[in-house]
Amino acid sequence: MRGELRVVADEVELWSALADLFVAEAREAAGSSGSFRVALSGGTTPKGAYALLAQEPRRSQVDWGRASLFFSDERCVPPDDAESNYGMANAALLSKVPIRPEHVHRMRGELPPEQAAEAYASVLRDQLGDDPVLDLVMLGMGPDGHTASLFPGTSPVGEYRLLVAAPFVPKFGSHRLTLTPRAINGARHVVIAACGAEKSEALQRAIEGPFDPSVTPVQVVQPARGSLTWLVDRAAAARLDRR
Repeated sequence: MRGELRVVADEVELWSALADLFVAEAREAAGSSGSFRVALSGGTTPKGAYALLAQEPRRSQVDWGRASLFFSDERCVPPDDAESNYGMANAALLSKVPIRPEHVHRMRGELPPEQAAEAYASVLRDQLGDDPVLDLVMLGMGPDGHTASLFPGTSPVGEYRLLVAAPFVPKFGSHRLTLTPRAINGARHVVIAACGAEKSEALQRAIEGPFDPSVTPVQVVQPARGSLTWLVDRAAAARLDRR
């Protein structure tokens, strides 16, 4: 297994651990480079962590003026749609902390998918250079082993040229916007959060199974020069060989 595995008791403890990791990374990055560049993810677990970050004492432990927020993936919907990852993050966190609006870089899900992907790749290059390096990329993992919007059988899993892609996901009958492995694996730190018994089979496959990201896309997350943390609860970790 690549990376560090951290197992906590349950989802509530996972929210706290993820929020604390965010605070620690923000402090370290701002202290060393003067800025903190993080890609947020969607999902219920990040939402719980965002709610904690919006509250004291963690709210004051982050220098939000030095933060620039990006997104690891997005649904092809407007920002005010109930399915929007940006909309969720804005309601839970962004609207409650003193971050500069120009430092929030959302994926424009209301645009045609390919256009939106190209536009976001331009944002990454404009803000971070031709080979973007994010300080932290936050990811989840689905019961099918997907992460961001890299789903089993979708081409961006093996795409190392693009920074952002707009794969068509047959199970949803729609496109998604996603950072590609190239963009994710350039990060200084990647955290993959997963909780619940429904994730246990995929987690076991991801960590202990043969390497096959076409079946278990989360396996493609292998930071080239950075670190990887698996942050999971006991239910998700139940099938792992804990020896």
